[in-house]
Amino acid sequence: MNFSRRIAWVFWRNMVSYKRFVLTTFLASLIQPLFYLVTFGIGMGAYLGQFGGKPYLYFLVPGVLTTSVMMSSSFECMYGTFVKMIHEKLYDSLIATPVSAEDAVAGDIAWGAFRGLVSGSLMMIVAIFMGILPVSLLSVLLLVLLMVFVGVLFGSLAMIVTSFAPNFDFFNYYSELVITPMLFFSGVFFPLDKFPGWMKALAQFMPLTHAVAVARAIFNGDYSRGLLLNFLVIFILGGAAFYFGVRRMKKRLIK
Repeated sequence: MNFSRRIAWVFWRNMVSYKRFVLTTFLASLIQPLFYLVTFGIGMGAYLGQFGGKPYLYFLVPGVLTTSVMMSSSFECMYGTFVKMIHEKLYDSLIATPVSAEDAVAGDIAWGAFRGLVSGSLMMIVAIFMGILPVSLLSVLLLVLLMVFVGVLFGSLAMIVTSFAPNFDFFNYYSELVITPMLFFSGVFFPLDKFPGWMKALAQFMPLTHAVAVARAIFNGDYSRGLLLNFLVIFILGGAAFYFGVRRMKKRLIK
């Protein structure tokens, strides 16, 4: 595959288009994760007490932050990309210019990762206003870097799904059978240590599990050697998904 700086042109085109809907998309990115923070963090947290010597919100926020990145980047590279490909015929216009199919798809994955970064950053700002702060400024910077990797990972996975999608309904399979189970069985809302052994083993095959583990360690400053493996899973799986996502979409665009 050949990439060029025209990826940035595709990204910038999306940015210009995004300016028209920036307020509504900001609100949409905040609503569901904010509900999680309020209902689980404040409501249920009042009954749970301390988690590792800290309020439950310190356990919950990193998971919700990572989930926000996953949801935004995934939906942008599914529904957003499908609309541009089928209804707006934007890809046809792009690849008729010096922009290659690889550049167009990679630019959209980068855009999906950026949308995830925006959503995650908004959630972190909300958490800070609620008094739930990362342990240091370095932790904030590391979380931003992590959100970029997580956004590329889930944006690329969603792009693979889009490359097979015949219609919008197809995305329900991925949303209900992949994203929803990850949301509840990746340690976002509660620790995995009380689950049966088979469930804990299954959770290790869910990329969100590794993203949440790294985010929680960075947020609370609780590092361990095992985190290197978690990050390698995110990095390697993200690279593989990016490669296959671009390759599959190129095949669909150029017949």
